[in-house]
Amino acid sequence: MRYEIAIEKLFALQARGVRLGVDRMHDALRFRRFDVDAMPCVIVAGTNGKGSVSAMIAASLTAAGYRTGLFTSPHLHRFTERIRIDGRPIGTREAARRISDVLAAFAAPDAPQVTFFELSTLMAVEAFRDHECEVAVLEVGLGGRLDATNALPGVLGVITRIAFDHMNYLGNTLFEIASEKAGIVRSGMPVVVGTREPEALRAIRSSARRRRAKAIFIDRDFSALPEAEGASLYVQTEGREIGPFSLALCGDHQRDNATCAVAALVRLRSLGFRIPDAAVRRGLSRVRWPARLERIAGSPELLLDAAHNPDGSAALAQHLGALPARVRGKTRRARRVLLFGVMSDKDYPAMLRILGPLFDHVVYAPKLMARAASVRELRRVQPGSAARSVEAALARAKKLAGPKGLVVIAGSIFVVAQARALLLRLPSDPLIRM
Repeated sequence: MRYEIAIEKLFALQARGVRLGVDRMHDALRFRRFDVDAMPCVIVAGTNGKGSVSAMIAASLTAAGYRTGLFTSPHLHRFTERIRIDGRPIGTREAARRISDVLAAFAAPDAPQVTFFELSTLMAVEAFRDHECEVAVLEVGLGGRLDATNALPGVLGVITRIAFDHMNYLGNTLFEIASEKAGIVRSGMPVVVGTREPEALRAIRSSARRRRAKAIFIDRDFSALPEAEGASLYVQTEGREIGPFSLALCGDHQRDNATCAVAALVRLRSLGFRIPDAAVRRGLSRVRWPARLERIAGSPELLLDAAHNPDGSAALAQHLGALPARVRGKTRRARRVLLFGVMSDKDYPAMLRILGPLFDHVVYAPKLMARAASVRELRRVQPGSAARSVEAALARAKKLAGPKGLVVIAGSIFVVAQARALLLRLPSDPLIRM
């Protein structure tokens, strides 16, 4: 089966929607006779930062000599990006073969009726097994307690920043949201916690206490030392100072993410993994995670960031505020233009209140899918111009910014992905919903 046909058939499963729960995933693993105890897994949950932290941990494990699988979602351009071996996505030929195999298997009358995400998770862990990975890093898709990744036994859990997002699934308070994400905690399993929100901490402490799990908290058990000359990162953990680390990913928030990743890697050492400090340095300095404060040179310059909720928007705003002023002549600064699109279930009024004042113009991307907010809805919050396509929105934003300006593309990973594919001329799969 050709890759394009396989992807079309796989993406059709999205019609089943989001159905939280781990029972189907347990059934699917048994149906495929998958030995869940054969491969140690690191499970990474959180509202923001979980993808970056997962990528940092995986890159460092690879640098330490471990054959490492990394499962993340959603993808930017191609489905294969979700399943990486030692940092490289599986090939389209292998993906097509795996998709064809699992679709045929789960078409049987006695097969569990799995969702798109569950099948994706299954294909990832089967690929890791077949490629003889020694460890896998799994980014939770949604929440934690009822996510498909939680059907895999983890040797270590990581919970990154907790903020408001997906409230229709996870709850309307930070305590409820954190309780769902703390569902990854298992009996006796250590968990590294990178959030500082008091409500979230209360929920995570409660979950860890009930399961007799060792919780390791930022600012208590590990922390970044005050920034030194050259902006290197030093981490204090388990009674020692580790560093310096040079970070490949930009933004102050990545210092917190890297600090969590270092604490997780140090904890893995205590579980028997051989991870020298030099491997952590290589991992953090070489990791790539596109569309996270990613700069694309040009006239104007472009900045792509998958900020898709108020917390992510605040991190983007902080980064923009820290950029050096670029002045044309003596009085006029370079123009900044925001190209924005967002899902309607996000708190886009809060996002636009955070980002809007930082820009001279806002250009709204067209509604790419049913879940997306319309331009009319967005204009009620923040005035802006519209375009009929992402390509046209990109052209308008660049014109408004001028050759010396800056275009920032944010709000929805789907808009960012489409713009990035246009800018870098990258092949992309059809648009997905999850």
